[in-house]
Formats: sequence, structure tokens, C-alpha cells
Amino acid sequence: MKGSITVRDVAKALGVSPSTVSRALSSSDLVNPRTRQQIVDKARELGYIPNNAARGLATGRKGTLGLVVPDLENPYFASVTKGVQARALAAGYSVFVADSDEDSRLERELVSKLKPQVDGLILCSSRMSDADLASLLGGIPVLLINRRLHGLPDITVDDQEIVRQALEHLHALGHRKVGYAGGPTGSWSDQQRRLGIDQAVPGLPGLEVMPLGSFAPVFGGGQSAADLAVAAGLTAVLAYNDLMALGIIARLHARGITVPDEMSVVGIDDINAATLVSPALTTVRAPLRKVGSAAVDRLVDSLDPHSAPRAAEYLPIEIVVRQSTSVVPSAIREHPSGNAAGRNERKSHASI
Repeated sequence: MKGSITVRDVAKALGVSPSTVSRALSSSDLVNPRTRQQIVDKARELGYIPNNAARGLATGRKGTLGLVVPDLENPYFASVTKGVQARALAAGYSVFVADSDEDSRLERELVSKLKPQVDGLILCSSRMSDADLASLLGGIPVLLINRRLHGLPDITVDDQEIVRQALEHLHALGHRKVGYAGGPTGSWSDQQRRLGIDQAVPGLPGLEVMPLGSFAPVFGGGQSAADLAVAAGLTAVLAYNDLMALGIIARLHARGITVPDEMSVVGIDDINAATLVSPALTTVRAPLRKVGSAAVDRLVDSLDPHSAPRAAEYLPIEIVVRQSTSVVPSAIREHPSGNAAGRNERKSHASI
């Protein structure tokens, strides 16, 4: 049976000592990274299941980590959660996952309940205030995903670089009137993206970016943003995430506005659904599962008193160009007032 596999079995299969296997599965800094990965892979292949109870007696640890996310129905957070769970299992930890439903007060309650039960906490896209997060300093190890606060380690992507790449892509296609459909008011990532817009626009001649407002980071939020984009006469929209971008495309389609011929749409994240729609969504890809696995590695490292703190770093992102963006049609470029004039002109010509 797989459950009968021991540390000695893993060690024998690789020709290393049992103590090396134990160190590799409990603390990544104590073993050469390449050797550790080989051990983790072999342990998973053999079906090794750590004895957390025995380890807890020896180390005083519980063998569990906590993960709090704003919305498990959002594919972004589901993918990050998968990355967390897979890496935690390989490192010998179980994971308690909690959904705060985009509610900062509920998030505080969940954190309070989880703290006594886990060795460390991962807070993904936390909606709590800086003061609430600062109150966690000095307790059990806490790591932030998509959030930065002095004194707490984090794993994040460069949100300002995300919008720069998206806007450069649209600018290269000839778009000069672009809307930004923002995320929740309490979103740190959204704040960083708005700063990124302010920094990117001066370097893109003629570009205007209109904030359309703050929306729920879901399909319906995108539908609300779409109507505002049409009313503003924009030729393109950058959405806070892919779910909103898909909502924008659906609403435009319902109104008889074609994407990308009459309006281009760009999302952020590259969730699986981005390629399952027509047109396929142009988006800025973030390494979702890698975000989760990197968070576990860093959190587990922090549990080791001999581990040196790691410097903050950004995980890589890239623009993925698909069919939801295209060059601005000449009929629109000839009407500086916006896409509405160009769209009406094209429709009138088509009816002749």
C-alpha cells in the first residue's frame, strides 16, 4: 500500500540517507535545491505520506498551513489554491482553505480562527487594512500574495508592469481612447495598476486612459463596465481581470457590438476560460500555480529559524495576444470623437 511508504524507502530509491530526505521534505534551505526537487518528486511518485502527528510531537508543529482567499469561485484564486495545496503536500503539510467572500471583516475572523490551528498563514489578495495586517506581525509566520506590507514576506507580480504591457499593446494597434475597468475599492493590486497607468501614459503619445470605475471582480462587474465604455466612445478596454473582460465581451455582443472590430478588450491573469470563448481573450498572463507553490516554499522557509530571509521579488508576467484585440479600423481613426461615430458610419455604409 502507498501509505506504508517510509522515508527510508524514498532514501533507498534515490541512494541518499533518510536524514537527507527528512530535511528536504521539511525545510528547503537545508538541502541543495536540485536534490530537494528530486526527493520531492520521488516521494510523490512513491506515494509517501508524512506522519504529521509524529513530526508534531518532535517539533511542536501542527503540520498544517492556512490559506485565506477572497473568492474560491474565481478561477484565479482556484488556480493559486491548487498550487498551494500541491506544494504543501510535497513538503508534508496539510492546508486549511478559507474563503472570505471579498469581506475584510470576515477575513479578520477567519484569520483569528485559523491562527491557533496552523503553523503559518498565507493571505491571498488580502482585503484587510494595513493596520489589521500589521497586527499579525510577531505571531505565527504570515505570508502575503498580491499584497505588500513592510515586515511581512510576500509573493507577487508587478502590477504596474502588467498594465504597461497591456497599454503598449493597445497603443501599438492604434488605440488612443482606452478605458480601465477597475477592481474592488480595497484591492491593493488595483491600486498598483492605477499607479502603473499614470506612469505608462506619458510614454505613449496621444494615449488617453479613462477610469470607468470600481467593479466587482466577476463576470457581472464586466457587463456593467461595458455599457460605460460604449457611452464614453472608447475603442478599447483593459479589465481588472479575465472574468470582467469576459463579461465585457458578452455585454458588447448582446448590444450588437463586435469584438475586436468595434472594440478591443484585454484581460489580466490568463485563466483557462480565456481560450474557451470567441473571440479568445488577449490577456496578461500571470503564473497562477507558481504563485501558490512559491508562497508555500517561502512560508515553509520562514518556519526554519536558521533560514535567511529572502529578498522581495516579482514573478514573471507576459502579454498573450489572441483574437479580442485588433488594429483600430480606419473609420474609427477618422473620427476622433470615438468609436461610436465610426461604428455608425460603417453600419450606414453597410445598409446602402
